[in-house]
Amino acid sequence: MDPEQHLLDAYSQAVTQAVERVGPAVVKIDVGHGPPAGKGARPDGSGSGVLFTPDGLLLTNSHVVHGARSREVTLPDGHRLPADLVGDDPDTDLAVLRVSGSDLADATLGDSGSLKVGQLVIAIGNPFGFQATVTAGVVSALGRSLRSRSGRLMDNIIQTDAALNPGSSGGPLVDARGQVVGINTAVIFPAQGLCFAIPVNTARFVATHLIRDGRIRRAYLGIGGQHVTLRRRLAREHGVAAETALMVVHVETGSPAHRASLAEGDIVIAFGDQLVTGVDDLHGALTEARIGVPSTLTILRRGEKRVVEVVPVESPSRD
Repeated sequence: MDPEQHLLDAYSQAVTQAVERVGPAVVKIDVGHGPPAGKGARPDGSGSGVLFTPDGLLLTNSHVVHGARSREVTLPDGHRLPADLVGDDPDTDLAVLRVSGSDLADATLGDSGSLKVGQLVIAIGNPFGFQATVTAGVVSALGRSLRSRSGRLMDNIIQTDAALNPGSSGGPLVDARGQVVGINTAVIFPAQGLCFAIPVNTARFVATHLIRDGRIRRAYLGIGGQHVTLRRRLAREHGVAAETALMVVHVETGSPAHRASLAEGDIVIAFGDQLVTGVDDLHGALTEARIGVPSTLTILRRGEKRVVEVVPVESPSRD
């Protein structure tokens, strides 16, 4: 056999076997945002999802289902099932749904931490409503950052050139062993080959908390801020290692920040012992573990360095 033909066959076989393993667990999700529509009415939006437990739990993107009043899942065999929202998290663009049915296929969640740049990956989804569409490519980069629709920065994002299109969102990114390594989330238009997936290790963590609590618990201070550049003299004077920080532009009345007497114009340079170089650093530090725990904010106010105590509370849920 010609060596090139042999390589092509091996590549094709890897893709085919991965699709055979995961394809039966990939579903189409139709959502409605208005009052219940009549039979045959077109959905307001659609996306993809992947079943990951035999009792009907499935992962998808938050932006596919967030705010929807109705959700319907279409299985690969054409059966349609209503879906209940277990929980969704706009900050990581992940959601968990549940469907009830018999003989449901489920995919195996792999380990995104073992991915390597150049590794073969396959995306399965329903772009533009075309059921079970398969594209293949490679891991283009790891550890990318991507802004979620809620405004928070998502870290450790997988970049791939496996083509995604509208409707692919929420579908699985699969390795050659047929294990889910990511949840497809975004494509940058009009660029070609710039597609992104949330690592499955993140999805597994988020799903566990959504199943338990219905949401991800995060700490909250009640401030709005913006990225600012520190004057060099001011940074040297107060021993600030960073060149940038977070300037407070809004304080919610009655919030932990308000009770700590933070004010507009204060410049936050540290939260506890963590340096704050901008909004994303503060967001990253406000984890569930910080809820109710007295913490310190190091700020610059009118050129003077101050340390104030603040007790973060649980972040209010967003509709």
